Amino acid sequence: MDLFTLAAEQSPSGKLLADRMRPVTLDEYIGQEHIVGPGKLLRRAIEADQVTSILLYGPPGTGKTTLANIISHRTSGIFVKLNAVDASVKDVREVIDQAKQNRALYGKKTILFLDEVHRFNTSRQDALLPAVEQGIIIFIGATTENPFHHVNGALLSRSTLFQLQHLTHEHSLIAMRRALADRDRGLGFMTIEAEDGALEHLSRMAGGDIRRALNALELAAMTTPPEASGTVRITLEVAEESIRRPTVKADESTQYDVLSAFHKSLRGSSDAALFWFLHAVEKLGMDPMTFLRRLIVMCSEDIGLANPQAMVQAVTAMDAYHKIGWPESKYVIAQAILFAVESPKSNAIPMAIGKAMEAMERLRAAEVPLHLRDAHYKGAEQLGHKGYQYPHNYPGHYVDQQYLPDPIKHEHFYEATRQGMEEKIGQNQQRRRTSGRN
Repeated sequence: MDLFTLAAEQSPSGKLLADRMRPVTLDEYIGQEHIVGPGKLLRRAIEADQVTSILLYGPPGTGKTTLANIISHRTSGIFVKLNAVDASVKDVREVIDQAKQNRALYGKKTILFLDEVHRFNTSRQDALLPAVEQGIIIFIGATTENPFHHVNGALLSRSTLFQLQHLTHEHSLIAMRRALADRDRGLGFMTIEAEDGALEHLSRMAGGDIRRALNALELAAMTTPPEASGTVRITLEVAEESIRRPTVKADESTQYDVLSAFHKSLRGSSDAALFWFLHAVEKLGMDPMTFLRRLIVMCSEDIGLANPQAMVQAVTAMDAYHKIGWPESKYVIAQAILFAVESPKSNAIPMAIGKAMEAMERLRAAEVPLHLRDAHYKGAEQLGHKGYQYPHNYPGHYVDQQYLPDPIKHEHFYEATRQGMEEKIGQNQQRRRTSGRN
């Protein structure tokens, strides 16, 4: 028997504290004031029993299931809950068939709450769509994953999206103090004195997850021997034994977000770029190669010829990772990251690629100028494949001649900036262009 089972068995109802204290009204609900605060749309809809199809998106422990539970208590309709982990298309169709009967026979609406909707594959989500479109069911989905990545576009467009935010340790403190005072559902039936430092520690270690904080509080209360007076004293030491640092789960959406934060930080903050890289690898368990690939691309996309050594540093870091592994290569990779961030920036290369691609799409055909065509065969001159001027035979190893197809022969794609080494390249470009169009 584990300690949480022991705590549940010793409680008045045989349920864990977090389950007993789950809010059943909006007044009891903690946090998410931006969507259920006084006067907010979702609060008004719940209080008026006029909830339409919605998607609740947010990290674990932010109150998605609790909101659905509150709706189930407020609605006059039939409330059905399914979990996408084990629900099948057959289960969904049974709910839809029953909903049709409830509406036809009793005039009652049916609300289907689908927890972890991102676990539903496309075919199972498609099974829901006609019933949602026809108003046969009111759909409430909850997901920890980015719905734009994991929810059918048609289903998403027919639902109002509400994004729940991380709760803070202050929210956990509110929940724990309520539980300590509540005699019916909480721990108020016991005489407990909890030090402020103990509650503070539990709330911070829970990381905004109220369920985790309440379960740890109950574990501390149920496993601490009472004093002679019958008082259970929860000290900081007891709190430290009752909760451990949570394991962070790097879901797909989180990985995309962290990688995006890393790339954007490479353009402007050494501190942030280093932090996001280490956080991803050390805390979220992401592959360093993911960040090395992004770093190498960035060295062309955002630095380019303003500092070509950035690319050398990045490729060397990748080589070091392959040869000496992690964590030893941490220092080499960090060096490459910091070198890239502190390098002068230029996006001239992606701009040049974009212009060249646009020109390529604009042309119906790209005829190679005659003097640039292959002339290494007998009869080439007879076809007019002559006239190429070898630049190394001219002063400055440059000669003005046409290189692009006729329709775009005067266009320029690469425009050097005045950043770093590109300033010299720009000066060289200017000298060439003043001598004639190339």
